[in-house]
Amino acid sequence: MRLFGKRVIALVDEEFEDLELWYPVYRVREEGAEVILAGAEKGKKYIGKYGVPAVAEVSYEELRSSDFDGILVPGGWAPDKIRRYGKVLEIIREMNEARKPIGQICHAGWVLISAGILKGVEVTSTPGIRDDMENAGAIWKDEPVVTDGHIISARRPPDLPPYGKAFCDALASQS
Repeated sequence: MRLFGKRVIALVDEEFEDLELWYPVYRVREEGAEVILAGAEKGKKYIGKYGVPAVAEVSYEELRSSDFDGILVPGGWAPDKIRRYGKVLEIIREMNEARKPIGQICHAGWVLISAGILKGVEVTSTPGIRDDMENAGAIWKDEPVVTDGHIISARRPPDLPPYGKAFCDALASQS
């Protein structure tokens, strides 16, 4: 239970990629961390692309980055919605400044692009948003997982095992 006492935000919105939300959430919980699901509306049930639900325990507006040790951003179509919330972008920027682990997979890179934190950062994503990542100043790599400091990125569901491990390792290395 090397992550006991750690707290992580997992962002949700409609049409998140089911595995890209739940696999990392369970992986982090297995290591002992508390994971809080956050959505635009507290108590709302959001439905993943393949029908798996996730209920937001808190709203984005309730979040304070100082209360958490890391953040997970799932892929799917949800990131295109999530990045429209100023509070989410503020949280991402604050966590970036504090060098807290930020996990993003597949299309989740859109949220980091909108937060303006990728200039000069080595990342990966689904190849479909490679141009977006590079246009935001990122150095894109076609690898299962890329860790650049506190930013951990992965391409798609087959990369979930090494992504989950890399995110947990980053959390564990925090003092």
